[in-house]
Amino acid sequence: MDRRELVRFEVKVEVLPREGIANPEGSTIERALPALGFETAGDVRVGKVIRLQVEADSAGAAKTIVEDMCKRFLSNPVIEDTTVEVLNA
Repeated sequence: MDRRELVRFEVKVEVLPREGIANPEGSTIERALPALGFETAGDVRVGKVIRLQVEADSAGAAKTIVEDMCKRFLSNPVIEDTTVEVLNA
């Protein structure tokens, strides 16, 4: 593939612990919110957001590349779920 055909895509990855996996940071926040007057919040889970740029020939190809990154390095697929979104498709 000719490198000039590639487009740079901005991609957002959201990584969250799977349901049933301990999330101590989320639990701490959930316990603290009522003391601050936010009684209606619940089921707090804390994860991470990763933004990156990737060169690919299409938005679909960019998403596939980043999903592979997630499986191999950016997340632990045993205990985490990932959502990949191409922002400038």
